[in-house]
Order: sequence, then C-alpha cells, then structure tokens
Amino acid sequence: MKLPDGKIPTDILREVVFKHLGAKRNEVMLGPSTGIDGAVVDIGNRSLISSMDPITGALDRIGWLAVNINANDVATFGVEPAFFLSCIMLPKNSDREMVEAISVKMGEAAKKLGVAIVGGHCEITQGLRNPIIVGCMMGETEKGNYVTAAGAKPEDALILTKSTGIEGTAILASDREDKLRKSMDQKMLRSAKRFYDQVSVVEEAITAFKTGGVDAMHDPTEGGVVGGIYEMADASKLGVRIIEGKITIRPETLEICKFFKINPLQLISSGALLIAVRPNAAGKVIENLHKKRIESSIIGNFVEDVKDRVLVRNDGAIQALPKPASDQLWLALQRK
Repeated sequence: MKLPDGKIPTDILREVVFKHLGAKRNEVMLGPSTGIDGAVVDIGNRSLISSMDPITGALDRIGWLAVNINANDVATFGVEPAFFLSCIMLPKNSDREMVEAISVKMGEAAKKLGVAIVGGHCEITQGLRNPIIVGCMMGETEKGNYVTAAGAKPEDALILTKSTGIEGTAILASDREDKLRKSMDQKMLRSAKRFYDQVSVVEEAITAFKTGGVDAMHDPTEGGVVGGIYEMADASKLGVRIIEGKITIRPETLEICKFFKINPLQLISSGALLIAVRPNAAGKVIENLHKKRIESSIIGNFVEDVKDRVLVRNDGAIQALPKPASDQLWLALQRK
C-alpha cells in the first residue's frame, strides 16, 4: 500500500505506530493519540506539555516556521511555549550561509515568543533536495491546568480565528512566486507572502483559554480547516455542523487556490485556531480576541451523533463534510 504525501493515515497510526510505544510510565497523562498534537507528562505538581513537528514543504523562512508551528501546538493546550529543540537536516552542498539564515530566523521567532532554544542537532543528510527541520517545543503549567483537542462537548460553539489556508498561501506565494507573478496582481502577491506573519496562534490561544469556557483547541495544519475540524471531532468522538459561509477566505488565498486548482478549505492553515467553547462563553471569547485585533467568528457547532458531520454550503445545500486524503499544498507543489 503506497501512502499519500503528508501525515500517515490515522488507521495506520492506530494499527501500527501506537502499538509500539515502549514502557508504560505513571507520569504520562496523555500520550500519542489521533487528533491531538502534544503529550502531557506530570512532574510533581506541574504538567509538562510537549509537541513535535517537522517543516518539510517550505523553503522561505523555514527556521521561523519551525519555532512557530511547534509553539502553536503547545499553545493549543492553553499553555505558553517555553523551551525549543531542533534537528536541522540539510541537503548536500549546503553552505554556511544556509545554516546562518535558518539559525537567525529561529532565534528571532523564539525571542519574540519568549522561548529559549535549549538544544538540538544539525547535519548534512544524504538524499535530501531541501532542508528539513524537526522541532520539539515544551511548556509547563500547574498540574491539570490545560485543555486538549479531545475536550469538545455537544452544543459547543466552534470558533475559527483569522482565515483558512494561511500557511499554505504564504508557502505557495514564496516558493512558487515565479509562476504566480505571471497571472496574479503583484500587490496581492506581496500581501500573500506576508501571510507568514500571521502563522502564530500563541496569543489567541492563551487569550481564549484565560477568558474561560474553552473546552478544546486545535490548530488546523495539514488538511486545512476541514482537516483540523475532523481531527477535533475524531478526538472528541462527536459530530459537527459547519456553515461554509462563516469561514473566512482571504482574496489572496482564493486567487492562489484558483491558480493551482486546489480547495482552500483543505490547504494547510497554521495561523488559524479552532476553539470549542461553551455557548454562553463564545461571545466573551470573541470579544477578547477582538480587543487583541484578532479576527474570529463562529463557524458551526459540535453535536452528539459522531456520524453527523455536515457542511452547509453557501447555496443552503447540506452535504457530508469532506475528509481530506492529504493536504492540497502537496498537489500544488507537484503541479508544473
């Protein structure tokens, strides 16, 4: 069986990967699980939250992305990221300038978030065409003072911050600029490249968690907003009803997706945040996000029936919520 690009299918994770997890330790409160992008280990009266992610589909600002994408996963627990380790793998013939460019961007991103880079590894790796960075981010909190993507409850409102396809828009605008500039307005293309500046969700995640009423949070990465919704629903064992017209899609994203003939709702969306919040608290969460100048809107709600996962289209038609097989970014990058 040939696997698709991107994340390993969840059935293989359950049937293969999760059956080989080494020794069982009492300190592990949350280990590997589908739809959840971090682990929880209790140490005394504190909980250590950790997460790991690779950056593989981007060339521009790869070091900056490595820090921010991993920080996002910790922040979705409602915990501030604090410590970062990285494994930097470079293709043959890489030079000092490449190492410096990656390191500078990693340092800038970490400093902005108040994160210390505490270790890692750097090497030339045979067989690579582009650099790959695998990062591990950690944060700590009072024991039990966090949420996970599995905590959504029936009737919870589902809030989406910013817009769909943020990271994918930035990657394609930067790495495929030569193709896009032939058909896309130059001002719009420059704006799309600046979407990298929106990739962090740390501020909105911490703001929402501190507001109260939040049951679960998740950042939609591979598979886009729809993929992130599925991961939350799977982890929480719930159904979900999504209103297509409530999902913000920026003009830059629409234009790029039209050019590459891909679905913006299934384009990698780091920079957006999905928040499951009790109905009576949703308004306050949106209000506090607005005070931070962070766009947000209620795009649907969770329901009890796990089989009830639907998308209400702009024309009012109701269809099954499509589950992404892989991220649309890979399709775009492969097209000539």
